[in-house]
Amino acid sequence: MQGTTSAPAPTGPGMPPAQFFIPAAASLQERRPRTLKHGDTFAVFDHNGDVLSGPGSPEGLFHRDTRHLSHLCLTIAGQRPMLLSSTLRDDNAALTCDLTNPDLFDAEGRIVLEHDLVHLRRSRFLWSGACHERLALRNFDGRPHRIRLDFSFAADFADLFEVRGTVRERRGTLQLPEVTRDRVRLAYLGLDGRRRQTTLRFDPAPQELTADRAGFVFELGPHEAKTVVLEIACDDAREVPVRRAFGQALRDARRALRSSASRAAAIVSSNEIFNEAVRRSVSDLYMLVTDTPEGPYPYAGIPWFSTVFGRDALITALQTLWLDPAIARGVLLHLAANQATDHDPAADAEPGKILHEVRYGEMAELKEVPFRRYYGSVDATPLFVVLAGAYLERTGDLVTLRRLWPHVEAALAWLVRHGDRDGDGFVEYGRRTEEGLINQGWKDSQDSIFHADGRLAPGPIALAEVQAYAYGAWRAAAAIARALGRKERAAGCDSRAETLRQAFDAAFFDEALGTYVLALDGEKRPCRVRSSNAGHALLTGLALPERAAPVVRTLMTPTLFCGWGVRTIASTEARYNPMSYHNGSVWPHDNALIAAGLARYGFKREAARIFEGLFAASTYIDLRRLPELFCGFARQHRRGPTFYPVACSPQAWAAAAPLLMLQACLGLGFDLAQLHITFEEPTLPEFLDMVMLRNLRLDGGAADVALRRSGAKVVVDVVDRQGPLRVLTTS
Repeated sequence: MQGTTSAPAPTGPGMPPAQFFIPAAASLQERRPRTLKHGDTFAVFDHNGDVLSGPGSPEGLFHRDTRHLSHLCLTIAGQRPMLLSSTLRDDNAALTCDLTNPDLFDAEGRIVLEHDLVHLRRSRFLWSGACHERLALRNFDGRPHRIRLDFSFAADFADLFEVRGTVRERRGTLQLPEVTRDRVRLAYLGLDGRRRQTTLRFDPAPQELTADRAGFVFELGPHEAKTVVLEIACDDAREVPVRRAFGQALRDARRALRSSASRAAAIVSSNEIFNEAVRRSVSDLYMLVTDTPEGPYPYAGIPWFSTVFGRDALITALQTLWLDPAIARGVLLHLAANQATDHDPAADAEPGKILHEVRYGEMAELKEVPFRRYYGSVDATPLFVVLAGAYLERTGDLVTLRRLWPHVEAALAWLVRHGDRDGDGFVEYGRRTEEGLINQGWKDSQDSIFHADGRLAPGPIALAEVQAYAYGAWRAAAAIARALGRKERAAGCDSRAETLRQAFDAAFFDEALGTYVLALDGEKRPCRVRSSNAGHALLTGLALPERAAPVVRTLMTPTLFCGWGVRTIASTEARYNPMSYHNGSVWPHDNALIAAGLARYGFKREAARIFEGLFAASTYIDLRRLPELFCGFARQHRRGPTFYPVACSPQAWAAAAPLLMLQACLGLGFDLAQLHITFEEPTLPEFLDMVMLRNLRLDGGAADVALRRSGAKVVVDVVDRQGPLRVLTTS
């Protein structure tokens, strides 16, 4: 998906070498870690709030692709506390771990403190490159106790790609620790010449402080409480007193959350479980959004992809455009600022191409991995234009579109000059060096594009969904050009779109399959594989009207639709494996795009079935949080889905999937010219009887709208309205 596969890649005769895979040595689903993020910093903790990293473990505090804390363990009298509960706030602002003491014994085996008498509460959040924690301990016994607490800690400064499984021949050097009365500074000098450091500060100062341990002894009277404040700063040490820094950071973090959340429409329904799920989706989205100089930008996911990805952010912005257009604007402007202007084969860069991935770690700086600034995705460039057109339609923001127009033209030029490798009108991909990604669509595992007999497809490869994005790009460019008064350019873009539509139908639709083929290989031989990719042809309107029904029938057969969602490939295909990354799994974002395509062609009930399947899956998942993907085993009565062991969670486009599916089912649209919010043939999935959308904004106005099931129909009720806009519905 984003520059890696999530399991060891197959090797053998005729197989390409393994790439930047993520070893499945430890299941994230088994660990169910607790994650926090702010800006370029994220953290993965266990349920106690500790970091116990080891082989295959993603736990730690990471900053700009380097693990700045690889070990953090709290003990009481040398023993790990017992877990009572571990909860993330609904808005993801903080992690709270409630712990208590186990039975504690002296050297002779006599009990000195019975369990459950001392309560420990760890409250933790991230802000501006630092982890802030307040540990409160309270003695609930009726007599005093002497309590010893220890924090052990370490920083390995591993590059994220090392944590993901890459073995390095050489590393930099750990520097001598600096220890003072109340702080420890750990540092590492990388082979790139950069010094990275972690500073731990404590208040009160520990009774004992070494390079790897802080020891406290507290005399706690009956029902007495004490607190310890800990700050773990990445790179930049702070001089503000620790307790004051904690309070200031907490205030600033809450203000920032309130500010971002105020932009978005709010969703409340008749189903409280769905309310929990959608609150988590929105909270995950805003946790992953990072402020860039150009505006808000959703990082892809935690733990492996907490950085700028082009494809992921573009799709996330499309999914959330109805909810918060500011995200789309930030994504467009940031990607425009980083659009390729030159040829760079090592980065798979060509003029006009849109960014795939950015990394800041030591290995990227040294080019041990190619992702320092990497352009190896074939779909980000057309999706950039698609999003630009959708943003204009949603907001009418011509000022931003005039600013973006040269970048749109550059992207269109790339589609013609570089994206079309052989001049046949289709967009193909093929890496420029042996280090680049082999497959450069969203299914970027090296074995994800193949023929019916299982043979891997040689490149350059033209993917079905990429042609849909290219078609959408030409249509979007035509709309933008018309809005900017460029009528001739608009006509030319429309002409290219129609030519592509006819050529795509002739080359990709397969009557025997009842759907579009997965791809055309380098010799223009069709990969006759039933896949979810075909559903994307409906998303942008590329599919001819008469093709929609057979494509939908194929997508909704049990070989593809497993009950939880549409599998990436059908269970009848040669490389089908429901436990694989791309060859039989279920991806929420993929299903959301398919559902939007189904709704576009009038198949609302089928879109609602997909929505119901993914929602049902979320009810079995910790925090109601849809992961990056899960296994594609058939849905069984009274059983939950089968989890994929190393799926990222939270993941931006998975978090946003329910938001797009809701929009698709409701037929929610915006008509700027008429100042209308529209609901076209709204449909509610089975698990919803009512949905309330608050703060739906259009051109300065806003509306609160309730949609209720009434027999076989859905009734739309305007609860509140501000400004001249109107709310219309068609049935």
